[in-house]
Amino acid sequence: MSGPDDSFGVTFLVRHAWLSMRSAVAVALAEHGLSVQQYGALMVLTHHPGFTVADVGRMVGTARQSANELITGLEKAGLAERRPNPQDRRTQQVFLTPAGKHRLATAAPAVLEVEAELEASFAASDRATARDWLAQMVRNANS
Repeated sequence: MSGPDDSFGVTFLVRHAWLSMRSAVAVALAEHGLSVQQYGALMVLTHHPGFTVADVGRMVGTARQSANELITGLEKAGLAERRPNPQDRRTQQVFLTPAGKHRLATAAPAVLEVEAELEASFAASDRATARDWLAQMVRNANS
């Protein structure tokens, strides 16, 4: 069975690519005791320490309730912690623990290896163009 072609439209192709990549990445992350969403949350918190649960949810593409459950799971695993938000008493900020930073550091090479395997047939310039295109699509959608 062949996959979709460019007649399917950008939205379908991006979704299909993501679902295919997610499956491959999930296998690699399972060896590190992480789900794809947990890995995403750890990545977000590395780049944005102190984000609220809602912020993390937006970045990983999940509803606030699901993000709350995600963060609760990371807390129970000792990978993240919530702290009171000094600017807003109604919210809490989320930070990685040292164990969370370590888990991410050990899992990231496995994810990068999967990505490298999936990109192996692309020229370096094509990989750079694809990343630029995807980043610009995100910026366009969020503006």
